[in-house]
Amino acid sequence: MTAIVNRLNRATRKLPAWPLYILGPVPIVWLYYLGFTGQLGVDPVKAIEHQIGTWALQLLIVGLAITPARRHLGLNLIKYRRAIGLLAFFFVLAHLLTWLVLDIQLLWGQIWADLLKRPYITIGMGGLMLLLPLAVTSNNLSLRRMGAAAWRRLHKLTYGAVLLGALHYVMLVKGWQLTPIIYLLVILALLALRLRMPRVRFARQAG
Repeated sequence: MTAIVNRLNRATRKLPAWPLYILGPVPIVWLYYLGFTGQLGVDPVKAIEHQIGTWALQLLIVGLAITPARRHLGLNLIKYRRAIGLLAFFFVLAHLLTWLVLDIQLLWGQIWADLLKRPYITIGMGGLMLLLPLAVTSNNLSLRRMGAAAWRRLHKLTYGAVLLGALHYVMLVKGWQLTPIIYLLVILALLALRLRMPRVRFARQAG
């Protein structure tokens, strides 16, 4: 395992993060192409909406896993974390816009009714609101102005956002389906791994 991790670390040192910003949106473009050319079944809008939301949650999970992977496995992917986080926000925004524009067709009365009647939509909106300040401050200028400590405290909102995203998925599907529950359990496990357990020191007793 150590040898594999070392090889991966050496490889990632040579790979910059900037291609993620270019390649990241490609799946969404391809998905829309499939939808508009009739290759996503009888309800392409729902298929696009669901798939983008799933990808967004997966990106949030990958971002959440970077610190535990470094701490427990020695795998250092920190330089990709900002790009992954911004891509996750972009996917969440694309998921929302697909619902607003293509599904609801900007019928604001219907939008407000859905927000009030369907808790999973309200929870999803809450996750987006938590991600918004993180996306705005994911730059070096904000880091310098806020200071490292305040910036890190703000970006802990990620934990709440990814939890709300998982709950949104669990509540969205009909009945208790296994896949969204697995996502939720993985997120809870990653959050648990981020906790630093206090070290217990035992005083030596005089013999």
